This record gives sequence, structure tokens and C-alpha cells, in this order.
Amino acid sequence: MPLPVTTSATVACTFGTAPATLVALPTPRVLVEGRPVATVTDAAPLVNVATFAMCTSLANPQVAAATAAALGVLTPMPCVPATTGTWTPTAPRTVVGGRPVLAQGAVCMCAFGGVVQVVVPGPVRTTVA
Repeated sequence: MPLPVTTSATVACTFGTAPATLVALPTPRVLVEGRPVATVTDAAPLVNVATFAMCTSLANPQVAAATAAALGVLTPMPCVPATTGTWTPTAPRTVVGGRPVLAQGAVCMCAFGGVVQVVVPGPVRTTVA
């Protein structure tokens, strides 16, 4: 089974200029390594999925307008995630609060054509020997 995704997971968008941190709301009250586990419905823009710094998609009206004003030179604009639907694929056999758990390798689509994917499923643990 792929690793479950928790709060503080790193996610990235194909049209974003920087990765972001996923926020899984602690409503199911299930923790993995002390952090709330994410479910497939944790895909709400700015609630669960933070901004990816700047957007470079010409399907984004702000980027298209700025690029047109710059005479065709691609001009990134601030990212406001526009995720659609839920995360896929899932871990269908693992359910939290009646919803499948979000697993490493999952993706979510952005309305501006980007693909948001889980890069790191949770914080990297370090141990001192």
C-alpha cells in the first residue's frame, strides 16, 4: 500500500513555481505520526491546497491578460489554486470518517490545466542515534 498523506505533505502543481503544503483538517481525528491523515476530499483551494507562488498557465485569465499586456511574453501571476473534484487514485481499502485515505502518488486537477500531485506524503522524520 502507498504511504498515507498527512498534514504538512508537500504538493506541487505543474504550472506553479513553488511547492505548497497540504493541510488535512483534523475532523476525522485520525493521526499518522502525530499529524491528521488526509482523505480524498481534502482538495479545497486555499483550505487544504495552498498557493503555489506564481501561476504560469495561459488558461488562467490573470496570466493570459498579463501576457497579452506584455506583448506575448509569458508573465506569471500569483497562484490562486482552482482544484476541481477529489484526489485520485486513492487507498480504497483504508477509510477514515467514511472517506478513502489520500495516498502517495495521488493527483488532483486544476481548472487552469495544471496537475497537482503529492510529492512528499508527510514530513520527513529524523532520528538521532
